[in-house]
Amino acid sequence: MTKNISESDTRANFIDPKLSESEWDPVHIVREYYFTDGRKLLGDKRGKRLFLDYLLKYNNTNLAIVEAKKLSDHPTKGLQQALDYAEKLRINFVYATNGKKIYEFDRRTGKGDYIKDFPTPQDLYHRLFGSKNKLKEQLHNIPFLLTGNFKPRYYQEIAVNKTMESIADGNKRILLTLATGTGKTFISFQIVHKLLQAKWNIESENRRPRILFLADRNVLADQAINTFNPYENDVIKIDGEEVRKRNGVVPTNAFIFFAIYQAIAEREDIGGYYQEYPKDFFDLVVIDECHRGSANEEGSWRAILDHFSSAVHLGLTATPKRDDNVDTYKYFGQPIYEYSLKEGIQDGFLTPYKVKRVKTNIDEYIHTNDSKVIQGEVTKDRYEINDFNRSITVKQRTELVAKTILAQIGKMDKTIVFCSNQDHALDLRDYINQYKTVSDINYCVRVTSDEGKHGRELLEAFQDNDKDIPVILTSSKMLTTGVDARNVRNIVLTSPIGSMVEFKQIIGRGTRVFDGKDFFTIIDFVGATNLFYDAEWDGEPEDPKDEGGGKDPQPPRKPKVKEPGEPYERKEKLIVELSNGRQLKVTDVDTRYIDENGKPLTVREFLEKLIGELPAIYKDEEQLREIWSNPDTRSDLLEKLGELGFDNEQLNDLRNMIATPECDIFDVLSHISFSSDLMTRKQGVKFVKDDVQFFDVYENLKAKDFLEFILKHYEEHGIEELQRDKLGDLVKLKLGTSKDAKTAFGDMKTLLGAYYKLQKNKYRAV
Repeated sequence: MTKNISESDTRANFIDPKLSESEWDPVHIVREYYFTDGRKLLGDKRGKRLFLDYLLKYNNTNLAIVEAKKLSDHPTKGLQQALDYAEKLRINFVYATNGKKIYEFDRRTGKGDYIKDFPTPQDLYHRLFGSKNKLKEQLHNIPFLLTGNFKPRYYQEIAVNKTMESIADGNKRILLTLATGTGKTFISFQIVHKLLQAKWNIESENRRPRILFLADRNVLADQAINTFNPYENDVIKIDGEEVRKRNGVVPTNAFIFFAIYQAIAEREDIGGYYQEYPKDFFDLVVIDECHRGSANEEGSWRAILDHFSSAVHLGLTATPKRDDNVDTYKYFGQPIYEYSLKEGIQDGFLTPYKVKRVKTNIDEYIHTNDSKVIQGEVTKDRYEINDFNRSITVKQRTELVAKTILAQIGKMDKTIVFCSNQDHALDLRDYINQYKTVSDINYCVRVTSDEGKHGRELLEAFQDNDKDIPVILTSSKMLTTGVDARNVRNIVLTSPIGSMVEFKQIIGRGTRVFDGKDFFTIIDFVGATNLFYDAEWDGEPEDPKDEGGGKDPQPPRKPKVKEPGEPYERKEKLIVELSNGRQLKVTDVDTRYIDENGKPLTVREFLEKLIGELPAIYKDEEQLREIWSNPDTRSDLLEKLGELGFDNEQLNDLRNMIATPECDIFDVLSHISFSSDLMTRKQGVKFVKDDVQFFDVYENLKAKDFLEFILKHYEEHGIEELQRDKLGDLVKLKLGTSKDAKTAFGDMKTLLGAYYKLQKNKYRAV
């Protein structure tokens, strides 16, 4: 009898009552809790979403997972999957049940056993956190401040709760590592909200805390201020303008203070504004993009952090631990929570990407007397790709790169081009505007610190998803961090990147999710994407080399602070003009596809993956011919291929690898599936034309000419010209009007039949 009881009936009649008996009220239970969106696939589709049968919550904290099976199943049948989900969600208690037996697994001990009843919410909470830490319970009890139907993502909840628990445990240095585009500012806001509501402060007084939010760029600070809008009456920005308005006195009448470190740090002959605050003024200092304070980066928080050393310091970074980020981790310690780019893409919260590695015939320069030196002097015989636009500029190469960018992107696809420096960004902008086909003056603009307010306005317009213009931004370092532009379709690398930290930040500019954006493309002219093959690209972070030998952690070293908007130092570069006889060209565009584990695939690896998928779509060559020979069923097949992740561009790359662009995609599919011979479109057209009987059916000479015209058009332009919706265009091109078409074929039905028969004849077996 129990075999006929379904899982849903088991939940309703057996599991739910047991939870209720243990005081789990409806407010504590989330049924079928979906916690990922599913990896983004082509065609605006999604992969499988992960979900739990039951999520048990108490005091705004996720406490346990319940994996349900039907009454006749073994109670622990789904335990392993539940444990995997618990690891992802950082939940310690996992229960597996078939309604009759309950199995409890505690991930902290790695052990499990059968229990009679579910524990109560209070018992489970106290088992996890203890009964003595009242502050932890108070901070958990404050719900997120949300607007509309917005719900936090699971990793955002984890990050906030882990931070609350760390503060309640008395930790003074806290680090969160979350991939770019995952909402670090939203997480910061919820942390600040909870602390303000709880009136937490380092002195345990009955007052709201004072919090300093530090960024290294105005655009980041301003974006953060917008996020904190619900607390707008409690927010103030510390900068020169605000201090001047107060007759030289720093503002103190707020709870949330925003600043860029350049505006409050010491500069030559100018004292830092931060020194005018008492050392114990702030209770919490939040340092956005804190990795930029590491030894080899341009930003440093050292003097400011030293001054406010009694405060809790919360560092936010997108970069896992590695040698070039060592100071950050020495200062803050191990991250209390990490969420990687790979996880974000797998969960569907970030957009996947593909890579186009572009090579030209001037990726190195050897000077000869044929070339003209415009500026500077030749200091070595051979200049490599790392030298371009730094120590040497070859104008024609910059021009070639600009033309190639336009050829590789969609005309209105929002694109960020990362350049070597501000002058290089100007040169590329000018060449792109020279060859663009869109007349708007702001189609391509430079956004760097030199542009000041006007540049920030252009950046805001670029970020506005309701505006088409600007389409292309050229920049150097300004846009590497924190700029939230969700509809970026292309990231173009025209300057070598030596730091994995910087590389991850740049790639993050394209990962934000936007409707209709299935992936973004990284177009690489300098080989920077070789960093994807670095073992530390997105794997488990390793401890950096210990250089401290047990010493107390020190804040990052302090480089010279640069004035906001100060022009960078320009050294005279070698500028050469090539001889007129030198023909520059792109020699190769190597496309790499990213698999579900974040690993770049060569086209050959991609082919092997494709071969494994194809048998599920058609069983033999005859069925493939039948499908392909009809424009309607062919369109359905191409759509199915797209759902599997193989769009037209990928199929064309596949064709170019194993055959030539003159081959039909049908022949490529048939070749890799059934080892059939490859045939060019020209050979296929000849095969049809040699069938005299097919053409003799149509007595009107114009009808025969039209069918031959279709074949010629197909031979030159490919299978896209044989789509059903192309017939009208072909009639206009060759016959003129629909009346002319009726004259040639008798009626439109005969014309349509001829169009379909022509294709059936084209794809019949040889």
